[in-house]
Amino acid sequence: MSAPNQFRLLAERRFLPFFLTQALGAFNDNVYRNVFVILVTFGVVSGAGLDAQVLSNLAGGVFILPYLLFSGLAGQLADRFDKALVVKLTKTAEIPIMALAAAGLATSSLTLLLLALFLLGVHSTFFAPAKYGLLPQVLGDTEIVGGNALLEMGTFLAILLGTLLAGLLVAQGEHWIASATLIGIAIAGLLTSLAMPRLTPVAPGLRIDWNPWRSTWHSIQVARESRVVLLSLLGNSWFWFYGALVLAEMPLFVKSVIGGGEQVVTVLLVTFSAGVGIGSLLCEKLSGARVEIGLVPLGSIGLTVFALDLALAAPSVPASTPLTAAAFLAQPGAWRIVIDLGLLGMFGGFYIVPLYALIQERTRREVLSRVVSANNILNAVFMVAASLFGAVALGNGLTVPQLLLAVAAMNAAVAIYIYTLVPEFLLRFLSWVLVHTLYRLRVQGLENIPPTGPALLTCNHVSFVDPIVISAACRRPVRFIMDASIFRTPLLNRVFRGMKAIPVAPEKKDPQVYERAFEVVRKELAAGELVCIFPEGRLSPDGEVAPFRTGMMRILEETPVPVIPLAIAGLWGSMFSRYERVVLLRAPRKLFARITLRAGSPLAPQDVQPESLRETTLALRGHAR
Repeated sequence: MSAPNQFRLLAERRFLPFFLTQALGAFNDNVYRNVFVILVTFGVVSGAGLDAQVLSNLAGGVFILPYLLFSGLAGQLADRFDKALVVKLTKTAEIPIMALAAAGLATSSLTLLLLALFLLGVHSTFFAPAKYGLLPQVLGDTEIVGGNALLEMGTFLAILLGTLLAGLLVAQGEHWIASATLIGIAIAGLLTSLAMPRLTPVAPGLRIDWNPWRSTWHSIQVARESRVVLLSLLGNSWFWFYGALVLAEMPLFVKSVIGGGEQVVTVLLVTFSAGVGIGSLLCEKLSGARVEIGLVPLGSIGLTVFALDLALAAPSVPASTPLTAAAFLAQPGAWRIVIDLGLLGMFGGFYIVPLYALIQERTRREVLSRVVSANNILNAVFMVAASLFGAVALGNGLTVPQLLLAVAAMNAAVAIYIYTLVPEFLLRFLSWVLVHTLYRLRVQGLENIPPTGPALLTCNHVSFVDPIVISAACRRPVRFIMDASIFRTPLLNRVFRGMKAIPVAPEKKDPQVYERAFEVVRKELAAGELVCIFPEGRLSPDGEVAPFRTGMMRILEETPVPVIPLAIAGLWGSMFSRYERVVLLRAPRKLFARITLRAGSPLAPQDVQPESLRETTLALRGHAR
């Protein structure tokens, strides 16, 4: 059964009110923040002798500060209470905050405006853990990616529209119009939140620690429970460092490098935001409506390549007079810049959506909001670091194109480092590329693989890439038992090590490797993991299914777990099979062919015998090899 289209969520009460509430919140945040920045930049609000650039940076710090102070507490409250209730309370608080901002606008009081900005940051701090922690409670496993994609698309669209509306409101010259707009958006956000259905608290017995420092440290400690989740949080925060740096320098890039005016800045911001939205929405299609972390390395590659090309696309001499949008687009190389920014946004969507979904999937439900609060803390730190890095780099004579080159190089280095620490990302990327470029994979019956708990997967062995195909199809990580001779295959060996494959050799040939394999399998199954064995014990020399050996029977005797039979069809005759005995003759064959992976119903361990399991595998495979 195929997963529902992500846009269907917008017609359902469990998602639509929350989506609108989140979008209106991001919209109002950006309207107010940009109104504030424009007013202080053009001296409409007195800066008490402070430079406009200093005030702009101060405003950013005031908004981010609550994330550092209160994120830990916010995460605990979202786990302890109904997340929908937390959302409704934060939206209620937004109305008096906007009323305070209105008073600041009416009196041109910098103090009131900064206080309102700080309180808006507090509001966002308490909203965020409930926001991302809520999704796994209201969405199914096949809807998590689509829900996150819609959320990111809505957020970036709200940021874009908020930025544009702020300019229009200030241009009106009437502060009461801006005030009424801010309060009206806050009221609309409250009304949409009231339509959200109630949710069951995930940790009703949690004791709230009201000390902000201890609660913050506790959130960091909870996030460290899973190494993959912690590194995903760091990867997420790196994206915010990257994005904050690129977007912060965009006005300067337009003014000093291109020679454009405000219209050009708007065009490029629209392009970037549209790219993020498109990339986010494409994630569901490209991932098959499941969490596909193989898209994260793909996003990293795009973020590096197109930042590099954007730097190289910069004109050597800016225009002598400020360019309008139309005049800019008529310039040589202008469309290259536009396309680079659009693709930067799109690959950013490929990067960020699977990371959020992975964090939600791999984190225990009862601590998810606290993990999200840890993510917010890290994001705030990285965004502050981005501001400092950009200021220092430009202050030391770097041009904006040179800064973009530095960011591209840093992104490549960070990506290589993270994927070295967690090879699962790179493996999933290779699996994704294999089944979306060289072949066309069709899966059937994979719902028989349990979402949690141990199981032994068995499969016929047609080619060297069988484990990669199974990894690409299975949502859960799988440990493969593999013939030691295949495990040592040059080049592929690095992939197999990244997969944490378990090499095994015949007992007579290498008893130490043989016993070590069974020891590792026992530990993995006892820990609730999936283990896959190829019972034939070798790669097929003719595409047929050889008799199954008895090694799996020892596994089931030592650790009785359900057995899930799998069958691969369509890879015999490919360059990865033994169709050609001479390696040099294994030219690419059967490219773009459709291959099939089928899973049968779970078998009780006491009912499994090698011959009957082989017959089941043959029936699943069918006539194709």
